[in-house]
Amino acid sequence: MADAETLDSLARLIDIMARLRAPGGCPWDREQTPESLRPYLVEEAYEVLDAIDRGDLDAQRDELGDVLLQVVFHAEIAAERGQFRLADVARAIADKLVRRHPHVFGDTRVRDADEVVRNWQRIKAEERRAAGRDTAGGALASVPSALPALARAQQVGEKLAHVGFDWPDLAAVLAKVDEERRELDQAVRSGDRDGAQRELGDLLLTLASVARHLDVQAEMALRDATARLVARVGHVEAAARAAGRTLDGLDDAERDRLWDAAKDAGRQGRTTREV
Repeated sequence: MADAETLDSLARLIDIMARLRAPGGCPWDREQTPESLRPYLVEEAYEVLDAIDRGDLDAQRDELGDVLLQVVFHAEIAAERGQFRLADVARAIADKLVRRHPHVFGDTRVRDADEVVRNWQRIKAEERRAAGRDTAGGALASVPSALPALARAQQVGEKLAHVGFDWPDLAAVLAKVDEERRELDQAVRSGDRDGAQRELGDLLLTLASVARHLDVQAEMALRDATARLVARVGHVEAAARAAGRTLDGLDDAERDRLWDAAKDAGRQGRTTREV
């Protein structure tokens, strides 16, 4: 159950947001619309991910607060327009959680987490049919088009897998990766820029399926790989500065040597954190 301090803090946040939007409040806040707030909602969510990746608990608290602000902000605008209130938002998600956890709030029995996911998807599909939202878009209607491309590709693959549209196993997907890579190579060698772009897209789409079959998130795998690249380049830059050099002033041999040292430092860092 929510404690009094939590309820009081939420009530204070709601009151502050209403005051900012009221006549005589903040001119900037009063000008905002759901459309103008779209980039902030996405940005705040990614800042939470960054705080989690860094293991910074203070930042996680603050960034989650910024996400909560966005929820309250959108709900306040909707309430002003007579559309819905924050109470309706909270009630809707609470009701959804109860409906989709019949093994907790009902008599359904499940063997493992996989069966929980299957039940969730089945109940979700039933909800969409009952709401009349399953006729126009079909199996992929619920995948948001605004998702980052790699995450959307993986979600599309997950939806299709539920209706039997999938490779039989990881080996088959990896074979498809090889096929797509060969087609990309052929397009590049022929000088077909548009074809190369299409083949690159097909390759990325197939790699998202590899992630799905490995039960990892392609978006997070790429984020982690990019973070490693940034860290290694920073290590090389620091070593170059210590030697009185710049990154673009290194020759190939020096760059390779410093890069190998950066990779070794990264491995040692992982070992230390694991211990």
